[in-house]
Amino acid sequence: MKTYSAKPSDVTRKWYVLDASELPVGRLATVAATLLTGKGKTTFTKHIDTGDFVVVVNADKLVVTGKKLEDKMYYKHSGFPGGLTETKLRHQLDKDSTHVIIHAVRGMLPVNKLRDARLARLKVYAGEEHNHNAQKPEKFNLEGKK
Repeated sequence: MKTYSAKPSDVTRKWYVLDASELPVGRLATVAATLLTGKGKTTFTKHIDTGDFVVVVNADKLVVTGKKLEDKMYYKHSGFPGGLTETKLRHQLDKDSTHVIIHAVRGMLPVNKLRDARLARLKVYAGEEHNHNAQKPEKFNLEGKK
């Protein structure tokens, strides 16, 4: 019996839709990262990108638990001395709610050469509407993930 190793030509990608208003941010990001890496597939191979496309809708209705709206901070640095800026989650959601989901999913993807390609297959929208109906995306069942 031989060990199966996927080839890039063998990969078939599906499209999934996740609703951000159904799960907290971390659990949603975990599901999205698993779909993007393709870990649930029987053809999963670590060095080949076998993941699917993920469309996240309702980023404006994001669910957070505890006191994260006031306590969680996002940091960025300009590269100059004293150039560190911090933003609370509440302000980041008001400014750009899609950034919160992208940041969370990026942190859960493995750090390797495939991460940027996987992250490019993540599409996040603030509202209910998305422009990927031509790809016939399936609604992913998030019931058992709570």
